[in-house]
Amino acid sequence: MTAGAEPDAAGASGAGAPGEAAAGEAAAGEAAAGERDELAAKKAALRSEILAARRAMSAERRAAAGRDLRDALLELPELQMAGTIGAYVSVGTEPDTNGLIFALWKRGSYVLLPVLQPDGDLDWASYEGPDSLAAGPRGLLEPTEPRRGVTAITSADLLIVPALAVDRAGRRLGRGGGSYDRALARIGPAILTVALLYQGEVVSQVPAGPHDQSVRAVAVPGEGISRLR
Repeated sequence: MTAGAEPDAAGASGAGAPGEAAAGEAAAGEAAAGERDELAAKKAALRSEILAARRAMSAERRAAAGRDLRDALLELPELQMAGTIGAYVSVGTEPDTNGLIFALWKRGSYVLLPVLQPDGDLDWASYEGPDSLAAGPRGLLEPTEPRRGVTAITSADLLIVPALAVDRAGRRLGRGGGSYDRALARIGPAILTVALLYQGEVVSQVPAGPHDQSVRAVAVPGEGISRLR
């Protein structure tokens, strides 16, 4: 063997390693994509099931549920002591929050409501009564007061969020946009986060990925507030 043959052999030997690594990375990527697709499919199936059940409810039942949730939350010690409360304006078949928001405002609580940003994140502004709301994107009602920034929610002493389902570990199923996952990720571990649900929407398991944020309690009509973790 000549002196020049050794580098050629070494190069040939080394040439296979990058190819093997690339193949391994491709396989791992395909596996991860498959897992993401499976997770998305499971979420979509559960989301569709719950939305169908909500659409089947009468308006009277939804209104009664909203009143029950309002009364249960107003008796919650953490909410009674909270100076700043993050909440949301319900739309469509969601449990009604309008009565709750109005009651909080009338008793002097500082209520922050979300403003949906083009990138899906949530800005926040104060609620100053029913006339301070205006139509926003995706059929939402949003506050018209000056915006406080996406980090304004970190000043909240309690956060109320929408959900389609929650399990006993606190895993939450939302609409799929990730907006509230970002907000929940900014909330400190000592702050109570409460999801509003109808009966039957606390399930055995919510499919969740690494970026999905959990809640610490649920409010269910007829069942009150349940702490989860």
